[in-house]
Amino acid sequence: MDYKKLGFKCGIEIHQQLNTNKLFCSCPSSNLRDTKADVKFERRLRAVAGETGKIDIAAQYEMNKSKKFIYEADSKDTCLVEMDEEPPHPINRDAVTIALEVSKLLNAKIVDEIQVMRKTVIDGSNVSGFQRTALVACDGYVETSKGKVRIPTIMIEEEAAQKIEEKKDSIKYRLDRLGIPLIEIGTEPDIKDPEHAKETAEKIGMILRSTGKVKRGLGTIRQDVNVSIKERNRVEIKGFQDIRSMPKVIEIEIQRQKKLSKKEDAHVRKIEPDNKTSYLRPMPGAARLYPETDVIPLKVDIKKIKTSELIEHKIKRYEKLGLTHDLAVLTAKANKADMFEKFVKEFRNIKPSFIASTLTSTLKEISRKYETDVSSLTEKEFQEIFKALDKKKISKDVVTDILMDYAKDKFVSFDKYEAASSEELEKEIKKIVDSNPGLSIGAYMGMVMKRFQGKVDGKAAMEILKKIMR
Repeated sequence: MDYKKLGFKCGIEIHQQLNTNKLFCSCPSSNLRDTKADVKFERRLRAVAGETGKIDIAAQYEMNKSKKFIYEADSKDTCLVEMDEEPPHPINRDAVTIALEVSKLLNAKIVDEIQVMRKTVIDGSNVSGFQRTALVACDGYVETSKGKVRIPTIMIEEEAAQKIEEKKDSIKYRLDRLGIPLIEIGTEPDIKDPEHAKETAEKIGMILRSTGKVKRGLGTIRQDVNVSIKERNRVEIKGFQDIRSMPKVIEIEIQRQKKLSKKEDAHVRKIEPDNKTSYLRPMPGAARLYPETDVIPLKVDIKKIKTSELIEHKIKRYEKLGLTHDLAVLTAKANKADMFEKFVKEFRNIKPSFIASTLTSTLKEISRKYETDVSSLTEKEFQEIFKALDKKKISKDVVTDILMDYAKDKFVSFDKYEAASSEELEKEIKKIVDSNPGLSIGAYMGMVMKRFQGKVDGKAAMEILKKIMR
């Protein structure tokens, strides 16, 4: 399709959970638990007029459904604030600091004072009937392959409760997720085509992950897409979990808009499993906002805000250390990037590429191929292994075995894996060659590795074998 000729307009909104305690209380910000709920209550919600004196059309739409809302929670991650039985505490300073760092990375102008607003939400996902939200910065941008994409607003707000069951007359929510800090980043309609939307989302996601202070995993980041063509009103498509589907969903939506026989009102749509979209609710507007009188405005001081190195810059730096591009990407995006850099400085006798592959691909191989849970491994275990390897107490070939023993809580000592000395290795290789004349170098090498069961460095063994066979 000729998107320019169609009058294609597209912007995205990104919602990313921050890795701190909750935004307006000190509860931990865990996701939905599998534990049995020990808190249960019910509510019915109604819309109120916003600052303009009008009731928001989307809020009225939800209220007309007249549904009862059932709330469950684990008291380990919730308190009276989430239940709307206690006023909000002061805004979480750690979350604000992260939002300010992201704003600087997005070249945005940071506000002088953060003032919290209430945004009416009547679908039950907020017990109080509103979501707390605040402007942090404005007028930013991100560079892409097709030019700058402007970012008019960066907000910090509360995550909603998680829906776990819906019936004809009621909806059940779990409150563990409610109140987790979110940063919301919205772009101008500067996106040129569906693939450009995906690229822009990836670039902003990379910047968020570069801070090392955002949550990772399914459900911790969501993208909404606003899209239209000429003579058609804007449609908001909610809840992309996997941005790989974004271009296809946008393309299908444009095809739908092209086929419209009359002009439809702006509205919100949801994504179906086949990448088509369906009507969800009317488009909300400014009428849903009004001031939050329970939270004191926060003066902003950006002097101490430091920005993290972008992942794309780390990748280039890691390639200079000898990592392949793919390994550099894997390492820079992994949650062990700081550990990698620490070990590279500490263990000079080990190639950075081996340290990187051990912390990334080796762990994946152990998990998938050997079905061993490696989540219990800590920095302490890796440090001990690399220290032994750096001092040539063990060989690289036994590192996988040691990691597996650590993971299974079977590790005793490094003596079990201690590398053979150069003298012992040469003596044994000569004995193997003399006892088996006429074999290929590959066959001898296999016999050597089998004899030492990985307790030798393969490269060193090959050099000795070549010397003996001259």
